[in-house]
Amino acid sequence: MTTTTPRDAIQAYGKVSTHSQAAYASPHRLIQMLMEGALDKLAVARGHMERGEVAQKGNYISWAISIIEGLRISLDPRAGGEIAANLEALYDYMERRLVEANANNDLAILDEVAGLLGKIKDAWDQIPEDVRSEYAATVRPEPAGVQGSL
Repeated sequence: MTTTTPRDAIQAYGKVSTHSQAAYASPHRLIQMLMEGALDKLAVARGHMERGEVAQKGNYISWAISIIEGLRISLDPRAGGEIAANLEALYDYMERRLVEANANNDLAILDEVAGLLGKIKDAWDQIPEDVRSEYAATVRPEPAGVQGSL
């Protein structure tokens, strides 16, 4: 028989909540969620690094790298042009820096990557709602005859 702690319950609720949000999120919100997740993983990795918890630090840095890789491969170079190319290079740079931060236990590099990702997220958050809606319609067009209804 396993004992469920309050912390376990909170973590389970968080996972369900995240999955529910992702199932109904717009493409714009999904990217926000990925960025938030990566920033969260970097913050947790920083705490583990400060406490000398090597395995946990490595796990969270790896998780952040995976999320950033997801952001990188989701870019559309045809639609995004120069911006997509610049973001791809920046995401690649962040991934390489995180490998270096992990290998050298370098808090400054973690902070650098978190700062870069935070700036990208801030810019992403500033995209006007009408632009978000227009993009969502091109990504997930509604079936003919169903516009405006559920």
